[in-house]
Amino acid sequence: MSNSKIWLSSPHMGGNELKFINEAFETNWVAPLGPNVTGFEKDLESYLNKNVFVGALSSGTAALHLGLILLDIKAGDEVICQSMTFSASANPIVYQGATPIFVDSERDTWNICPNALEDAIKDRISKGKKPKAIIAVHLYGMPYKVDEIRIIANKYEIPILEDSAEALGSSYKGQKCGTFGDISILSFNGNKIITTSGGGAIVTNTIELKNKAIFLATQARDDAPHYQHSEIGYNYRMSNICAGIGRGQMQILDNHVSKRRKMHDFYVSIFNDNEAIEVFSEKSDAYFSNHWLSAITINPNKNNNKTREDLRLLLNNENIESRPLWKPMHLQPVFKDAPYYGGTISEELFNDGLCLPSGSNLTDEDCGRIKKSLLKF
Repeated sequence: MSNSKIWLSSPHMGGNELKFINEAFETNWVAPLGPNVTGFEKDLESYLNKNVFVGALSSGTAALHLGLILLDIKAGDEVICQSMTFSASANPIVYQGATPIFVDSERDTWNICPNALEDAIKDRISKGKKPKAIIAVHLYGMPYKVDEIRIIANKYEIPILEDSAEALGSSYKGQKCGTFGDISILSFNGNKIITTSGGGAIVTNTIELKNKAIFLATQARDDAPHYQHSEIGYNYRMSNICAGIGRGQMQILDNHVSKRRKMHDFYVSIFNDNEAIEVFSEKSDAYFSNHWLSAITINPNKNNNKTREDLRLLLNNENIESRPLWKPMHLQPVFKDAPYYGGTISEELFNDGLCLPSGSNLTDEDCGRIKKSLLKF
């Protein structure tokens, strides 16, 4: 195959990452903790522009796990989770021995449906098991219905664990995603809008919660001259090297958001007159998506019976990566016995949806190849 691979979302360095990494090597700060970790946390706190406290961790999954621990989730508890998401949103529930309760999406944002959420809460309470937390996700960078979900959470006094792994740089009514939860998390995995190669962060509303998270993330070592542990801890802290990458990446975050949004507009222009294909977009000015991944849905009934799988295979044949939307958690074999509330919206989105190349480092030549293949379809 002569054409080089066009990836869905590849890492994109800005240039200053090496400066922070070299400083770490020159000062021998190569182990966990160090000036880059502290600096990266401060950079994130400043960017989120709200009175929050950030702890840099080894992954977004680690942040979700610690978030559940901080919310006192224990074995036998129930936690509501958006069904249409990556498995990392749900797996930490099981780490704690709790039971995930999955909830369907709504079509505007593809995120957790307020109506199905309240139905789930009422039904679990009627069964004597009031859920202890709600995990709400900003899917592909699109903010969930923040106001509606918060009203329901407050009504039933259930805290929100905000999964903003895909939404750094997104906002709702001018407020940054990652600041809406009682506890929130971020991810810096290799395919995210900025990366630390692997990494994540927990975002809290108090310094006490942040300090507790960091304590647990560093093996829960008690304040003693020897190694003493009164609680179970975890090796979840970010390294100073990875944080150095993050510091460089923060300098170009807004530029990456702009370029991802430009890719979204590129797809809108291609499909603007096509009734069979809809580009996933904000429904009102209240929503500002980083468009981490640009996604479409294809209606085969309006498209000569051609499906998203037909398009995926065509793109693959052109050495262009694309990917179906997240398969809902309630349809995953590992969660087949978990309770589920809602209809078939998330399932329909999975069946008809496809993520298209969205990287901030795609070239004009890449876009030309992508457009040619889409027009062929």
